[in-house]
Amino acid sequence: MGLSHYILRRVLLIIPMLLGITLVMFILYNMTRVDPIVMIVGERQLNNPAIVDAARERWGLNRPPWEQYLAYISNYAQGDLGLSFLTRRPVIDDLMLYLPATIELSFVSLLFAVGIGIPAGVLAGVRKGSLFDRFTWAVSLLNASLPPFWTGLVVLFVFYYHLGIMPGPGRLDPRMAAPLEVTRLYTVDALLAGNWPAFWSALHHLVLPAFILGSFTLAIIMRVTRAAIIDEMRNDYIRTARSKGLSERGVVINHAMRNVVIPLITILGLAFAGLLGGAVMTETVFDWPGIGTYLVKAASALDYPAIQGGTLLIAIIYIVVNLAVDILYGVLDPRVRHVG
Repeated sequence: MGLSHYILRRVLLIIPMLLGITLVMFILYNMTRVDPIVMIVGERQLNNPAIVDAARERWGLNRPPWEQYLAYISNYAQGDLGLSFLTRRPVIDDLMLYLPATIELSFVSLLFAVGIGIPAGVLAGVRKGSLFDRFTWAVSLLNASLPPFWTGLVVLFVFYYHLGIMPGPGRLDPRMAAPLEVTRLYTVDALLAGNWPAFWSALHHLVLPAFILGSFTLAIIMRVTRAAIIDEMRNDYIRTARSKGLSERGVVINHAMRNVVIPLITILGLAFAGLLGGAVMTETVFDWPGIGTYLVKAASALDYPAIQGGTLLIAIIYIVVNLAVDILYGVLDPRVRHVG
């Protein structure tokens, strides 16, 4: 199977996956017993039949479920995620407003997790059973066990409230104006504008939430890298490389790491998608205006179009990242094309 055929198959699989996701979302939406009309018209207007009927007509709540689902599919296909009950704005506009903050936080979190997790995992795998190996195992177990909302509150209390060496919640200092919007990534926009105070403030505010959000991913990357290195170091080609007089560092970097890259690609892809979609608690604790914060506000206000739009966006992120990982797999390992 050629690479183009392999990619085409993977792309076509996205269609039934998206249809399945929208169907599950719609079924769950209709299973809830809370009437969204309360949020739309307010409690004071519930006793006014004319206003209630007009609202149901406007939002399509008086149609049969199958008509509502077909309308959802048609609108989604055109990029229309509906209007938010809370903001009265198109959901897609709201998501594009909140998404850059989540992307910036997730990217920095992934850099932190990769920058520490891969070297630590390699070293722990090479020195299996050593004190460093036991230490990294304990750290990874601790990071994977502690809930992010609790650790977030703890680091805020210690480093912001008690010691005063780190900034508080938010993306910038309270009295600092946001840089001129280009990408809505504050660090990037500040660099483009040459606004160094805003850049350092944005970077400073990223440290604590990126540390909290990236800690769980760091634990996963560290464990996967360690296990992959241990497996590779047992193979015959490693012994052959050593017999040729190569240094241990050269054996690990030039030989073992080549085969460790493939499983790491999957972990890194899923980790980045998970960071984008799973930053709810971290964003809430640090008052970070991202997708997580948006979904929490939507859920508390019974804003179903916003909830569905945000959920669909997260699902699309996972699908796109998985597609990119599959394509990269096919490029790096031609055998995958024949299996898939």
